[in-house]
Amino acid sequence: MKTYSTQVPGKWILAGEHAVLRGVPAVVFPLRSRVLDLSYVASESATQFNLSLHGEHGEELRLLVWGVLERACEMKNISRSSLTGELSLKSSIPVGAGMGASAALCVAVTKWMNFLGHVSKEEMFEFARNLENLFHGESSGVDIAVSLSGQGLHYERGQTPRELSPHWTPQWYISYSGKRGVTLDCVNKVKDFLAAHPTTGAQLDQDMRAAVALCEKALVENEEAQGRDLLSEGIRQARAVFDKWGLTEGAPQTHMELLLKYGALAVKPTGSGGGGYVLSLWNSAPPAELASQLIPC
Repeated sequence: MKTYSTQVPGKWILAGEHAVLRGVPAVVFPLRSRVLDLSYVASESATQFNLSLHGEHGEELRLLVWGVLERACEMKNISRSSLTGELSLKSSIPVGAGMGASAALCVAVTKWMNFLGHVSKEEMFEFARNLENLFHGESSGVDIAVSLSGQGLHYERGQTPRELSPHWTPQWYISYSGKRGVTLDCVNKVKDFLAAHPTTGAQLDQDMRAAVALCEKALVENEEAQGRDLLSEGIRQARAVFDKWGLTEGAPQTHMELLLKYGALAVKPTGSGGGGYVLSLWNSAPPAELASQLIPC
């Protein structure tokens, strides 16, 4: 009897989205309250392969998981018919919300393929990143890195991620904007913007780089009082870049205005934008009437 289980967290990005594809760093953290659990059982006599989906958002994976399994087998030149046993996925990560559902799925499948002996430990990151290309067209790897490590990271393409340990714990939350974002559409929208406005696009990447640096400085070089002010400014700068890319119109804009009205210090999309979830930073615990909408980071 072969058995295996693993748990992969969701994620949220503080700053660096989109520009990370072009070498700008990103600061990313696991979202431990939203996870994907994979479990596998196979007897020696198993001849069939069965997949079951569970949890609040498990069914949303149905359209994704078979494509990931097919690509994984294709990349390793093995037949999907050679897979046997019972594979179970249980997810509390919504799909299309910027919480890293696709990365969690790709990392969970990669870890399972490692258990089966098809993927070495050394190639797990690149294998999972290539799987995620199914969803993003071109995955930066930032979601994959945090899903694999389960730690807060400074991530830069082509470099070993650096673990981040904040000196203080901000009052920060994410909340749903009311509209699902489509990562690939948002990635393409930014690419189109860069093609049409190369000079402005390059400047926006540098603006995002500055926002990342400010956020990182706020967390690791300062104590809470000064750090909160710096972090607020970093979040605002990152949000301004999203505005100029055209990724905050409609539902995200309305939701961010609501959070600011209730007293948030700074807000921005987290993930691809265009919908999905919004990050908010607060001076103290948010008002009780918002509590049901806010997920602690």
